[in-house]
This record gives sequence, structure tokens and C-alpha cells, in this order.
Amino acid sequence: MSKIFIVEDDRSIREELAELLRNSGYEAEYLTDFTDSKAKILAAKPDLILMDINIPDLNGEQLLKEIRKETDTPVIMVTSRTSETDEVLSMSYGADDYITKPYNPTILLLRISAVLKRAAGASTSVQTYNGLQVNDAKGCLTDGSRELILTKNEMIIFRFMLDRQGNIVTRDELMTALWDNDEFVNDNALTVNISRLRSKLADLGCEDAIETRKKQGYILR
Repeated sequence: MSKIFIVEDDRSIREELAELLRNSGYEAEYLTDFTDSKAKILAAKPDLILMDINIPDLNGEQLLKEIRKETDTPVIMVTSRTSETDEVLSMSYGADDYITKPYNPTILLLRISAVLKRAAGASTSVQTYNGLQVNDAKGCLTDGSRELILTKNEMIIFRFMLDRQGNIVTRDELMTALWDNDEFVNDNALTVNISRLRSKLADLGCEDAIETRKKQGYILR
């Protein structure tokens, strides 16, 4: 039974949501005290988190950002905020889906099921790129006989682009991804990291793996 953790400060909404989840075969827990929310959520070890943005202490977006430093547990933002800015910010911080209130309970359950299935598939598969295996634990790429070590920032850039392979990734998106993990990365540092990543990929036979789109960004081919 999958455990879903609800982060919602409106008592009636969270209790209704918990009842909906339990009636649908999930285990449901929720926060009632929002001090030190991150530690409480991580201690519960949920399979998925439903997160409101308007909560006490850290707002949901900042809390999501903090949680992403510790775990890849799927997070669905369930919020009354309907602005595109909030949705973009939440997704850039690592949300797996974004649902606005009032939600249709059936659609919410379908979205939860889809995210859980996607997460289960991701945890059991080994991601590859042009015949190279991506080893996140060791921070390297390997073709079976050779191993290419990437720096922390190079791996963040490569991972971000690999998850969006074939699509344009802007410099702003890459900077945001790096800022989530480092104190500060400036524009020049990003250029240097892209250049070094290109060179390393070429060493493993992936020539011209990263295409530059002038005034748009980059594409991982």
C-alpha cells in the first residue's frame, strides 16, 4: 500500500483528502504542526507528497526546494494558486505535477496513480544515453569498458538536459538547476561547465552531443 503524505493547513480539506485517499486504497498521513515540516515529512518516508503552497512557516514552494535536497520522492502541488509563475516555479523546484483547487477527486486520483507508476518505473530502470549508462551514485557515465567522471555541476547539467533530451533547455533553466545545489553559479561558470561537458562527452564518442541554439539555449541530441 502506497503511503501519501498531505501538507495542507486547512483542516477540513486535509481530512477530506485523507479520507478520499484511504477509501481509494492508500495509506494517508498529514501534518498538523508545521514547525520543522521537512524533518517530519522525511521521517514519515512517504511514497508521494501532496503539497499546498500556502502553508505556515516555509511556503510550499520553499519547502519543496528543501525536500528536493534530500529525496526524489514524488511531489504533487495541490494549490489554489493558479498563476503560471507559481506552476513554473514549482516544476523548476522539482514538483512532479501541479493541480489547482478545486480539483476533481477522480482526476486527482488518476494523477496520483500516474505519478506513482512513473516513479516506480524510474527507480527500477537504468537510464542510458547513446549507449552510455548514467551512474548517478558514482557521478559518471560508462560504456562498459571506460568510465567518464563528471563534476557535480556537470552531472546536474547533463541530468537536466537528458530528462529533456531533444528539447531546448534555456540557460536560465540550467542556472536555476545549479542554484538549487550550489551557493552561486554565475553565467561564465555555466559556459565553462557546458564546454567541459561537451569535451568529456566527445571523449566517449559523443561528438556534438550538445547543440547550441543562438539566443534560445541548448539541446542534448
